[in-house]
Amino acid sequence: MTATSQPVDHTGLDRLIDELRRGANAWASISLHERAALLLRTRDAVRDTAAAWADTAIRIKQTPPSVRGEEWLAGPYITMATLTATAQTLTTLARGGNPVDGIPVGQAPGGRITLEVLPHGVQEALLLNGFSGAIWMPPGVGIDEVRATAGLGARRPTESGGVGLVLGAGNATLIGPLDALYELVAHNRVSVLKLNPTFAEMLPVYEKAFAPLIRRDLLRIINGEGDVGEYITGHPDVGHVHITGSASTHDAIVWGRGTEGERRRATHAPLMSKPITSELGGVSPIIVVPGKWSDADLAYQAENVATQKLQNSGHNCIAGQAMIMSSSWPQRAQFLDAIRKVFDSLPPRENWYPGSDRNMARAQHAYPHAERHGGRMLIEVGDSTSDELYRTEYFSPVLGHTTIPGIGVDFLRNAVRFANDRLVGTLGAGLIVAPHDRKEMGGAFTEAIAELRYGTIGINCWSATGYLAPVMPWGAYPGNTIDDVGSGIGVVHNTRLIADPERVVVNGPFRPFPRSWLGGEASTAPPMPWFVTSKANTSASKALTHYAGHPGWGRIPGVFKAILMP
Repeated sequence: MTATSQPVDHTGLDRLIDELRRGANAWASISLHERAALLLRTRDAVRDTAAAWADTAIRIKQTPPSVRGEEWLAGPYITMATLTATAQTLTTLARGGNPVDGIPVGQAPGGRITLEVLPHGVQEALLLNGFSGAIWMPPGVGIDEVRATAGLGARRPTESGGVGLVLGAGNATLIGPLDALYELVAHNRVSVLKLNPTFAEMLPVYEKAFAPLIRRDLLRIINGEGDVGEYITGHPDVGHVHITGSASTHDAIVWGRGTEGERRRATHAPLMSKPITSELGGVSPIIVVPGKWSDADLAYQAENVATQKLQNSGHNCIAGQAMIMSSSWPQRAQFLDAIRKVFDSLPPRENWYPGSDRNMARAQHAYPHAERHGGRMLIEVGDSTSDELYRTEYFSPVLGHTTIPGIGVDFLRNAVRFANDRLVGTLGAGLIVAPHDRKEMGGAFTEAIAELRYGTIGINCWSATGYLAPVMPWGAYPGNTIDDVGSGIGVVHNTRLIADPERVVVNGPFRPFPRSWLGGEASTAPPMPWFVTSKANTSASKALTHYAGHPGWGRIPGVFKAILMP
């Protein structure tokens, strides 16, 4: 059945924006204590709708039973964790504290300081055992400057940020709501959240989950096609736009489409002059540092790579797409075989995101010798093939691999240059390295990481782990402009409200427990429940969501039980 396009209801949208304008003024009179309490009431509303939220997303995506935990984690779980952490930051500010109080400060190459924000507290240390993460500040920014600006708009709660438009992404159900939440807390800006048409069915769920914010005229959530977004973008009472999507959509908003858009860009005469922030994806590398790995290491890291590519059927802006290996690594063929085995073992999965089949056909055309494994593609890219995979985000289950020379530090430096210079985008990068090899590289390893220009870097874990930890800022490596937007401008999440971070670096265990101890890692982490191969994918995700709805010691045993005895 074909949907019939309806005229845009200008009167209804005008009324909605007027309600939000009044809500923005009211927000400026709400104390930080009241704001924190409102966020916790919103968390409780999300908790009450968690099952409906996950079930609706599962139905939309036709998610297979073995990985339905994805819709719990990348939905109500992270949303509730973000609301809790943000409320804690507002409470700290209300009491006269600073959001970075209690955070250890470290050093990184190039005159950078780091904020060691993960894990924070004993409960988080237990739940994320084996993981650590830090926010890196730009060179020359000291802790005094960080402290003076931490809190962003919440430091100036009486200043209204007006009304903004959030154009929600259509691949993960948490993105749009959390973008709107960040606008509210970090910039004192209320939002119209326009859903991507893929998530039209989510509207009644969202309306219940975010009812506390909607009742206070701080948020409106609507469906609509592009003409609805176009009208709101041009509305005189809407002062800011935030988009999660593609660079082409961003450019269409800023410059327009077709030859007119090209003319505007050439003359630097944007169609839209309002400020715009964005998160736009790219081609994410997975750098594999050569080492001497056991068969178990090869199998585990193959599952790691498969997860980075195949979670959500590859429909992620942060999905690993270009795996970079050493041409001198004796185990390279063995590792590729392990990846093929994982690809072949997974149950069939719907390429549900619009355009995915077209993208795969494009990849097949560019690489006629591409391997097919259970509906997934594995492509070798080299000097004799097209380099389209480096320049095109396929947003589908397509994994490329290539080789460059070198071992140890030489390889890592070459791989960093390759990722920086050859791949499109700067959102996230993954790196796999055995503890022994990392130790041998010493300070040169951290220096190489400092040269890797990505917003989030995951070492021995998917960079999306930074997305699972709402304390981490999420966005492209800084420096993009509307003329060359790359992977976007600005950050979201960032529950400590740190101003102008440079990047995030997250570390995970190279081996799960108990093999981690044999390899010298102080980790008791079992295989990660978000792996696409995990038998605990759904049970652990539900347990984590239950914990996030009302954090406390009494719920932690249930999480471990769900992970260890799914």
